[in-house]
Amino acid sequence: MNDTPLPTVGFIGLGSMGSGMTRNLQAAGFPLVVSDLRREAAAELVAGGAIWADTAAEVARSSDLVITMLPTPRHVADAAEGPDGILAGIADGGTWIDMSTSVPDVVERIRTATADRGLRILDAPVSGMSVGAANGMLQIFVGGEAADVERVRPVLEAMGDPERILHVGGAGAGYAVKLMINQLWFSHLVATAEVLATGVAAGVDLGVLRESLIASPANSAFVERDVLSILAHGDYDEGFAIALACKDLGLSIDLSRSVGVPVELSSLVEQVFRRARASYGDRAGEMTPFRLYEQLLGRELRLEGAAEGIGAAA
Repeated sequence: MNDTPLPTVGFIGLGSMGSGMTRNLQAAGFPLVVSDLRREAAAELVAGGAIWADTAAEVARSSDLVITMLPTPRHVADAAEGPDGILAGIADGGTWIDMSTSVPDVVERIRTATADRGLRILDAPVSGMSVGAANGMLQIFVGGEAADVERVRPVLEAMGDPERILHVGGAGAGYAVKLMINQLWFSHLVATAEVLATGVAAGVDLGVLRESLIASPANSAFVERDVLSILAHGDYDEGFAIALACKDLGLSIDLSRSVGVPVELSSLVEQVFRRARASYGDRAGEMTPFRLYEQLLGRELRLEGAAEGIGAAA
């Protein structure tokens, strides 16, 4: 039997994703040091034995490795830098895993500024949404040195599906892969909404139309599985706010432009998402752009007796 104690994990960011991820870490036996802007977000974890820390520096100082799960690149930078930031508390040679949907620039600037400290910094954004975070079945895309990825794999496996924890390349590759997944998934959503609304308006039964798409070369995981969130349950995924979806789309388009790739289609998709955000509010679900097409159609798109089994991927 391996009696080596599990490392203490510091975790910063206990929102809809971080709350589920930390519960799974705690269930797997990892000692936790946690912090968030809202202390009440940590109440359940603290009751289970986690230690609360007032600052990111204190988290880093008290942990064997630090994980951040934050809304935007700016939040990541704020958590890392300054007198109360991760860099002020983490030991030389320490490990920091940023699991936020972010951009390579932020952490690359930090990596360059701390090159003499030997820090091991990994970018490991996730797919699977809050349901995946809650059930420990996230897909994780990790950028960084292969040896570092393998060393922290037990920690990642406590939060994600072991078969879908992928080392996708060097530093920054995890961020890039996640942004491209988001960019394509959001495009699938808008395209599917357009096609279903148009077909139904033309008199085709919704179920027949969807089954025809599934049987055709135009099939996708979105048509076959993810859209059932809406069609079967009327769930536009309020677990992930459209304000954050718009943020992610903006980041992916910025990345595309920074590497010289024109993304006209994705830019149009972003406009649809921003129109939905303006119509339904920042806290509406990430799949709310679908409602724009239902509104044009004059009715909701719903399947009677649709199969269970849903899962948004963005």
